[in-house]
Amino acid sequence: MSATNSAIAKTASMSYNRNPSPTSPPTKHRDGFHLIPTSPPIHYDVTSTTNPPSNKNHFTDITYQVSTQDRCARIAFNRPHVLHAFRPTTVNELRLALSLASDDVRVSVILLTSELLPENIRTPAFCAGGDQTTRKSDLDDGVGVGGGYDDGSEDVPRLRVLDLQVQMRRCPKPIIAVVRGYAVGGGHILHMMADLTIAGEDAVFGQTGPRMGSFDAGYGSVHMARLVGQKKAREMWFTCRFYDAKEALTMGLINAVYKVENLEREVTRWVRRITMNSPTALACCKAALNADQDGSAGIAQLGGHLTRLFYLTKEGREGRDAYLERRSPEFHKIPQSRL
Repeated sequence: MSATNSAIAKTASMSYNRNPSPTSPPTKHRDGFHLIPTSPPIHYDVTSTTNPPSNKNHFTDITYQVSTQDRCARIAFNRPHVLHAFRPTTVNELRLALSLASDDVRVSVILLTSELLPENIRTPAFCAGGDQTTRKSDLDDGVGVGGGYDDGSEDVPRLRVLDLQVQMRRCPKPIIAVVRGYAVGGGHILHMMADLTIAGEDAVFGQTGPRMGSFDAGYGSVHMARLVGQKKAREMWFTCRFYDAKEALTMGLINAVYKVENLEREVTRWVRRITMNSPTALACCKAALNADQDGSAGIAQLGGHLTRLFYLTKEGREGRDAYLERRSPEFHKIPQSRL
């Protein structure tokens, strides 16, 4: 085990930062979060181009990488010439990459971010929302194709980004949005759909839909109101104002703000702390936190996690074995089943 891996492993212990004195005062630093090493940075040793599962995973609008050491996947927008605005190809690549990361047992945390060019070439951005050059309606050609975004990659225009939002909610692994520059419009909604948002000081957040004849009546409205409150959500949608990172942090829209030069190191700390924790506990927490907003579908997801855990118990195994052995189950002989 390398020195770095050893240091990370030590900080995972709940007793690592314990003061042996029986009279030591309470301190928030007892959690040891500040002790998690941020160096070396996360090293991504698997990419969609160097080790693709199949040819269909060769991405054009995004990049996809995995760090097997830090158990982290990185999915990044890669359309800097349009501030990473998404088109149908982009969204479908995001859906595929998220599916790969969700199913990869080497991955415990997923980062959603963007590839940045030098600031003297392109303005930093996380995502500027839907690419309006691909937005269609049935009035464009008179054939009644319906509204949506169309770049020629699908048979008819659709709003696949709504499927992506649901997929992010149902992903059992924590998703962290890492934001530099603009996260506006549909990009603002995607950062809200992530479980956590960590931003650089240059981040800018806001909605643009009503100024462009668009809106999101689903998670983009309901979830926003849960995050920042009804009054602030209405302000954001009705005025389409933009907010800097400090304002976003104050209103509860994001989790943390760091200086741009420190952002990646601090993200590394968050990733390494999360991957120290129980994956099953995290999945159940995420499902439980989503359940009240996602209705029966959210409760079903939480129930699925609980069912999987129950299958591992003696009581669950007894039911299976009794069925296979064609006998009556003896549940009450198992101490854990006596409620």
